[in-house]
Amino acid sequence: MNSQPDTSELTPPHPLSMDRIAHVTLRVGAILAQSGASVRVVHEGAQMIARGLGVEVMGMRSGYASFEITLERGRSTITRMMQIGPHGVNHRLDFAVRDLVVRAARGGMAPEEIESELDRLLRETPKHPWWLVAVATGAACAAFGRLLGADWLSFGPMLAAASIGQALRHWLLGRRTNVFVTAAIIGCVAATLGGLGARFAGSGTVQLAMMASILLLVPGVPSTNAQTDVLDGYPTMGSARAVWVIMIMVFAVTGLWLAEFVLRIPT
Repeated sequence: MNSQPDTSELTPPHPLSMDRIAHVTLRVGAILAQSGASVRVVHEGAQMIARGLGVEVMGMRSGYASFEITLERGRSTITRMMQIGPHGVNHRLDFAVRDLVVRAARGGMAPEEIESELDRLLRETPKHPWWLVAVATGAACAAFGRLLGADWLSFGPMLAAASIGQALRHWLLGRRTNVFVTAAIIGCVAATLGGLGARFAGSGTVQLAMMASILLLVPGVPSTNAQTDVLDGYPTMGSARAVWVIMIMVFAVTGLWLAEFVLRIPT
C-alpha cells in the first residue's frame, strides 16, 4: 500500500492551461459584446465556458472597450484582460456563439476546440448581401416616414435616400471611418437626397422626408442595451452605451442641419 498522501488535488494546474482557458473565455465574451449582447449575457456566457473547462470565475469587469476576468482552479488564479472591438449588431453570430457556449458548458471540449469553433463561426456565419440590407433599410425608413405623416409622393425619394445612406455607411465603415463622422456624413447626404427628391416629386412634406431618410442612424439595439445594463446592475457600461447613443444622435442631427442649410429650408 502506498503510504504517501494523495497530493493530486493540491497540484496547481499548468499555467499555460489556465492562460488558454482565460483567453478563450475572454474571446467568447468579447465576440458576444461586439455582436450586440447585453453585459448580463456576456457574463453568463463567460461563466458557462469557464465552468465547462473546469475553473471558477472569481470576478469579471466589463468596460466599453475591454473585458477583464479572474479565474480560479485549486490554488491557482489568473487575471487576464482583452480588448473589445467596435460594437455592432449581428444576431446570427450572437446566437451561434450562445449555442456554442451551451455545448461547451456541458464539458468535453478543450480550449483549442472552442477557439477553432469560434474561428469557424466568424468565418462561416452567413450575412445578407450589402445591397439587400440597403434596400431593406430604405424600405423601413420610408415606411416609418409614412407612419410619421409623410405623403406618398415622398415615399420613393425616402426609400432611395435611405438606401443610398445605408450603402454609404457600409462603404465608410468598411474603410474604418470614425463612426461619429460617418453618422454626420450619412445624415447630411441622406437628408439632402430625401429632401431634394421629395421637392422634385411635388411632395408637401419635404421636412418629414428628410427626417425619415436618416432614421437608419437611430441606434435601437444600443439604446435598449443601455437601459438593460443599468437595470441589470451594470450602470458603468449602461452609461457608456448611453453616451455613445447620444453622440451618434448629435452627429446625425448635425448632418440633418447641414442638409437643411444646403436646401435653404428654415429650421
